[in-house]
Amino acid sequence: MRIALLKRWLVGPPMPLAQARHERLSKTVALAVFASDPLSSVAYATEEILLVLILAGTVALSYSLPIALGIAALLAIVVTSYRQTVQAYQQGGGAYIVSKENLGSLPALTAAAAVLIDYVLTVAVSVAAGIAAVTSAMPALGPHRITLCVAAVVAIALANLRGIRESGRLFAAPTYFFVVSILTMIAYGLVAAFFDWLPEAPYEPHPPGLEGIGLFLLLRAYAAGCTALTGVEAVSDGVPSLKPPEGRNAAMVMTWLGVISITMFLGITYLAYDFGVVPGGDETVVSKIARRIFGGGPLYYVVQAATTLILLLAANTSYADFPRLSSILARDRFVPRQFANQGDRLVFSNGILILSGFAIVLIVAFGGDTHALLPLYAIGVFISFTLSQSGMVRRWLRLRERGWRWRMCVNGVGAIVTGTVLLTLTITKFMEGAWIVVVVIPVLVGTFLVMHRHYDEVAAELSLDCFEGPGEMQHTVLVLVGDVHRGVVRAVQYARTLAPTAAVRGVYVEADPARTSRLEEKWATWGLGVPLVVLTSPYRSLLRPLLDYLDQIQARGDDQMITIVLPEFLPRHWWQHVLHNQTALLVKGALLFRKNIVVADVPYLLRR
Repeated sequence: MRIALLKRWLVGPPMPLAQARHERLSKTVALAVFASDPLSSVAYATEEILLVLILAGTVALSYSLPIALGIAALLAIVVTSYRQTVQAYQQGGGAYIVSKENLGSLPALTAAAAVLIDYVLTVAVSVAAGIAAVTSAMPALGPHRITLCVAAVVAIALANLRGIRESGRLFAAPTYFFVVSILTMIAYGLVAAFFDWLPEAPYEPHPPGLEGIGLFLLLRAYAAGCTALTGVEAVSDGVPSLKPPEGRNAAMVMTWLGVISITMFLGITYLAYDFGVVPGGDETVVSKIARRIFGGGPLYYVVQAATTLILLLAANTSYADFPRLSSILARDRFVPRQFANQGDRLVFSNGILILSGFAIVLIVAFGGDTHALLPLYAIGVFISFTLSQSGMVRRWLRLRERGWRWRMCVNGVGAIVTGTVLLTLTITKFMEGAWIVVVVIPVLVGTFLVMHRHYDEVAAELSLDCFEGPGEMQHTVLVLVGDVHRGVVRAVQYARTLAPTAAVRGVYVEADPARTSRLEEKWATWGLGVPLVVLTSPYRSLLRPLLDYLDQIQARGDDQMITIVLPEFLPRHWWQHVLHNQTALLVKGALLFRKNIVVADVPYLLRR
């Protein structure tokens, strides 16, 4: 009862199924729920580019601008491609569904594995980056980074367990607060730089010119910055949760996502280039830019607070879509069916809990370090991008709907570009940790196939096809007796309702002959006319004589069904349970996998 009350307090009262339609999201709330991840990734994408370029010296940081322009063009291509996907698949157009319909089962499972891994990484990376923003402003909290990360994951999980619309409203304000704060910082930074209003040192433009660096380092920097594209897939997975018309609203959300993300990403990268920001130390690039523009005043802390909130809440993108994708896989029999069950608040609670658990494990394993986690990132994203866009190309070729040629060209360009970036990411990040994802994806796919085969085998065995019908069944009911008391009498009464008295027997395993005569006397009075079978046990074993007796009954034929009735008395206090019913647990464990045997508990509640 206390656990139930705690659950109600944490996640709220249950919702009726009819409420699901009213839990749909508007476009403004959907942008906060599904786009918080790609919007927030601009807070660390620029820094990842600079951290690679700095290896070639400070002058090489000038390459950040052309690299950022290339990533912005890639983001525009992907957003344009996914606008078509969300309108074509209004029931949810994630990479799994698109690939399954157009490319087949194995590509679809590869996409699903990649996306699920990436959703877990999204939670871990976003939370770790958010806490990094906190420790940049308040270095004293640095030693408590892991604890803060775990607490943040738990808080976000609880918010999502309360329901999608409630969590969406909770996350809408911080998302727009971040967008306004970053755009204001960029706009004021550009104006202040032009008019020399910047605090501290006078404005000094970045030294012009480019320093020659190797192609591999350039590709590494580009691959690192591609984290700016993470989360775009989420909108296509979450189309069904938008208000009608779902496809058009999702396409509008995709457009807003693309425009805002590109603007903020290019703005932050340009300011970092223009101010000569050098990455590293215990302070993030966004923090250094904000400090350069606003000094150490209140506006600096506003930007840091907004960055922290959006990075922490960007994990909500995964909480919106990881459970939904898991439920789809469960309905297709590739993951345990429990993932398809909605909880009291009309959310897929099991998916939320599993996602939180894996994210916490990653955070603890990598010490809450964003830069240690990021090499694992983006590989899964671009696998899903490539498979999804390839599937869309196959769809247009197969259906040849109106405007299919230009639609196919758009998705074809998206597939080629994202496939090229995927190859680049795999090569440049492989030794930095991407190999883990490359290994885990096939393992996950194999696990999906094994579970699917198991469910198929179970369905085949339970199928009524070619079933000749049930034959006559011979039923024997055995009441297991250790003593004669009120609980046993109640159990005998119940046993007599299951079969004629002639088919009901009490069974006593004799470990102490001195007790047998006394028990038989009591049974004669209280056994309600049911015969008592005494099984001798020279070695004081309870199970062996009982199992031998069951074997004798079942040797009569496959039509023999046996019900074991176990009298159990239940004490009023939880701690008293360990003092009783251990024999019943032993018997149930021994009989669990035996054919044609049913075990029935008959509880007797003790009043005192």
